[in-house]
Amino acid sequence: MFALTGLAQTIKPDSTKKLEDVNVKGYYNRQPLLRSVSAVSLIDSNAIRNQQSNSLVSTLNTITGVRMEERSPGSYRLSLRGSLLRSPFGIRNVKIYVDDFPLTDAGGNTYLNALDVTAVGTMEIYKGPEASIFGANTGGALLITPPNLGNNGISASAITGSYGLFHQTADIKHQFKNYSFSFSEGYQKSDGYRQNSAMDRKYFQTFQQWNYSASGSLKAFAFYSDLAYNTPGGLTAMQLDQDPKLARPATPTIPGAISQQAAIYNKTIFGGLSNSYQINTHLKHVIALFTTYTDFKNPFITNYEKRYESTLGLRTFLDYTQAKEDFKFNAQIGLESSATKSQIKNFNNNGGEATAMQASDRLKASQDFAYLRLNFDISNKFLIELASSLNFYRYNYESYFPEVIASKQRRFDTQFMPKAAVSYLITSDFSVRASVSKGYSPPTIAEVRSSDNNINNNLQAELGWNYEAGLRYKTKNNRFYANANVFSYHLKDAIVRRLNQNDAEYFINAGGTKQNGIELETAIWIIRNNTSFLTGLQLRSNYTYSHFRFDDFVSGTTSYSGNKLTGVPESILVNSLEFNFPKAIYFFVQHNYTSSIPLNDANTVFAKRYHLVESKLGIRNLKISKTRLDVFAGVNNLLNVNYSLGNDLNAANGRYFNPAAGINFYTGLSVKL
Repeated sequence: MFALTGLAQTIKPDSTKKLEDVNVKGYYNRQPLLRSVSAVSLIDSNAIRNQQSNSLVSTLNTITGVRMEERSPGSYRLSLRGSLLRSPFGIRNVKIYVDDFPLTDAGGNTYLNALDVTAVGTMEIYKGPEASIFGANTGGALLITPPNLGNNGISASAITGSYGLFHQTADIKHQFKNYSFSFSEGYQKSDGYRQNSAMDRKYFQTFQQWNYSASGSLKAFAFYSDLAYNTPGGLTAMQLDQDPKLARPATPTIPGAISQQAAIYNKTIFGGLSNSYQINTHLKHVIALFTTYTDFKNPFITNYEKRYESTLGLRTFLDYTQAKEDFKFNAQIGLESSATKSQIKNFNNNGGEATAMQASDRLKASQDFAYLRLNFDISNKFLIELASSLNFYRYNYESYFPEVIASKQRRFDTQFMPKAAVSYLITSDFSVRASVSKGYSPPTIAEVRSSDNNINNNLQAELGWNYEAGLRYKTKNNRFYANANVFSYHLKDAIVRRLNQNDAEYFINAGGTKQNGIELETAIWIIRNNTSFLTGLQLRSNYTYSHFRFDDFVSGTTSYSGNKLTGVPESILVNSLEFNFPKAIYFFVQHNYTSSIPLNDANTVFAKRYHLVESKLGIRNLKISKTRLDVFAGVNNLLNVNYSLGNDLNAANGRYFNPAAGINFYTGLSVKL
């Protein structure tokens, strides 16, 4: 699987679809892949169904520059060209949208694990800072499009697998002339590989669209998610060797994960309404309103946290297009505004029960930005993009316990985030591009008010400039595709996590980082349109090289300057083969090599390199009367290697390791009417 799978995934062996026809819509106006000025990757529905469908981890980890982790079932972490130093759990510093609606709240947090995989039709991944269009981030943006509304039908699927895995989904789609809707539900559970690592999620979603006129379209998107998963906690190297299935054991002074019933309980409801109206042939207006409410509980080893979060916001823009034979001009001007209120309370944790209060605070984060984007297309060869945003961020806070602090506000300086990018078609099949952009990411509410129960007003925003060049090439017969990116990103005031003696976390600014990288992606149809035993054979190969180093980072009296950036493997190589046989039979096999990973800033502890092999065998579109069946079975970690899919960075007392499952199996059935 490779960036923008226009050749590797959207082209079937008998397809004549051209790469130029594959578009990305991240800027809310479609751009051809071959001419895109950004380092953008697309994951389409074909790519998703090649992977195990109960998690997004394997799918996202095929993309260069992307690392997704799942320390235990349901516990997602995600980074785009960066480290996970800011994310002990959860997702920060990546802006995520579902259709027109930001899933990331104003406080900088994203509950991607609330979504069932059924919510995902395609994903566009923008690597590097995209603050000029999507607001405050230094990591990039992920845009999720729900499955298409077209084609009336009912479908259902079920998967069972090792360690008590069960995942069931169902959906219905229907279209009445100019109105269409879908309703989807999903249920997933797993006992987990380790002790205290079970998960359970109930999910419901609806997506609706009404084309009320030739010029106007109204869309509604809503979901409800009830997610619960246990957290086993990190192990030391000795405990890992003793029994990798262990949950974090007790010490003479601190209880263990099982006795404290350590877990996450997250109930989230999200709703959004957007309207798009074509005012005339040149001008279009889009406005989206969104809101979300989260009831979050986290019994942990040392405390029991309860959070109640509500978000309200809007995104709106005007889009102007002017086209002549050899010159096209497009401009967008818009704004996004959101506010998130958080009521956070911490209690003593007595065996999974909240007892005496430790702290009680209220915070409100407000994040606003206005942006302007200009796009010049000269002779259908030379594409110039100039974009910028003005970013405003502030938070209010007040405390109720253990001492009362009246409401105060911290306002960050207004930040100007520019981007300039160009792409040029050397030939109809070969393009080059270059860009320079600035990223900006203020501390999230979870970093300002972390589990040490203190409000940290000393954290500064991350800032950095990214310089990048790339190329894309395909053969005229679409049998071979290649994409390459090189970048250099210099970040100042990088935010990193620390733990105190009581295992409570806090965050500091770590000077800076220098992040230089190379991303290479290729795909080739070795066999295509063959009518014999093998109708198609495709090879994909993706390589990521990350030369990420601390720069001017001193903590206390210790200098970490020049050390490898914590949590970032230097090399990742993902190769896959997809075999297509007659009768819609397929076999997919994938190999992921990940090099050793530094687990602390001092670079004294590393996770070992590993080779991860996955495979899947199935039959698609097996027709019985008017019913279509997909039958499949798969194996994960075929080599039964010992590895962690999510280590605890800079962990106290050496508890770095969250071992993943050994060899495990799954099988499933999908039915479409």
